[in-house]
Amino acid sequence: MTAGPLLAIVVPTFNERDNILPLIESLQDPLRDLRWEVVFVDDDSPDGTAALVRAVGGDDSRVRIVQRIGRRGLAGACIEGMLATTAPYVAVMDADLQHDARLLPEMLRALRDEELDIVVGSRHVEGGSLGGWDEGRRLVSRVATRLSQLMLKADLKDPMSGFFMLRRDVIDEVVRNLSGIGFKILLDIFISARRPLRFKELPYTFGVRVAGSSKLDSMVATEYILMLLDKRIGRYVPTRFIPFAFIGGLGVFVHMAVLFVLFRGWGQPFVVGQTAAALVAMTFNFFLNNFFTYRDRRLRGWGLLRGWVSFTLACSVGAVANVGIATYLFHATPAGGPWWVISAVAGIIVGAVWNYAVTAVYTWNPKDAAASAR
Repeated sequence: MTAGPLLAIVVPTFNERDNILPLIESLQDPLRDLRWEVVFVDDDSPDGTAALVRAVGGDDSRVRIVQRIGRRGLAGACIEGMLATTAPYVAVMDADLQHDARLLPEMLRALRDEELDIVVGSRHVEGGSLGGWDEGRRLVSRVATRLSQLMLKADLKDPMSGFFMLRRDVIDEVVRNLSGIGFKILLDIFISARRPLRFKELPYTFGVRVAGSSKLDSMVATEYILMLLDKRIGRYVPTRFIPFAFIGGLGVFVHMAVLFVLFRGWGQPFVVGQTAAALVAMTFNFFLNNFFTYRDRRLRGWGLLRGWVSFTLACSVGAVANVGIATYLFHATPAGGPWWVISAVAGIIVGAVWNYAVTAVYTWNPKDAAASAR
């Protein structure tokens, strides 16, 4: 009977076809004396990343592929990859060759010899470096690191690192508490652990991307903040509800602006202005939620049209619930005082919760998003 792998390297990918072969090659020499496998977790890349990995794996059993359909996100990909291996030690690294594979044997030795839970490839301990980052990116990294350290119970210098190795049983211990949001799975693991994790940081220099383009964009900061919020209040309020409600607040201003232009500016009947304003505001809210709140389930093509229709219908019912609840409470409370304000706020809350709950199920259903993506 052949023994299974001692070490698994989990590599999340999206449009990384040109980096696959160089990455596999970079693992050969450092890991030559070990039983290892590399698990690529691909978010259905249109460039054929998964097909290439599958072809390579046909000749090399150490190369595996987990292809995700209709799901997006680095953290979620890492979680699925770590759960897919039987290896007792698991490393996570990027596909862009910016993480130094030569550090992997030292990370494994530290885990085995020093009874640690996790070893982090760190850019912020002595001997480590951010490499060729410009000052703007360094500043963003410093701010994000400071924010994360406020929530950590450990003196971790580089909580934003995407290069680390841990014992497989640590994942089993924390997986049900992970948010799976955004890019920073290491930070998620540390915050989710119910005990202090034994860790060590080893220095490395962050390299330069060899091929492809960076997946970091303006949404990374949003997802990072959402992940931090999820760890703080996720047990009480669904994390997605926060941007959903914020966008709904912006929609109120859009509604009033359109109504003012049509009713006061162009002299249209109030009912015409109100109807048009409501439609414009709902459309505004739909597209912003599709881009931000449900980025990982983003609707495209015909799915976008179907989503807009279902969102508009749901919000129309929500508006009726809003008015109905507010009117009932207004007439059920004593006249005078602030009760009219309380009634209005209650109606808004009921409408917002209804809109969020219904659209999460019917507009941005994961299965519908997967079909739209194809």
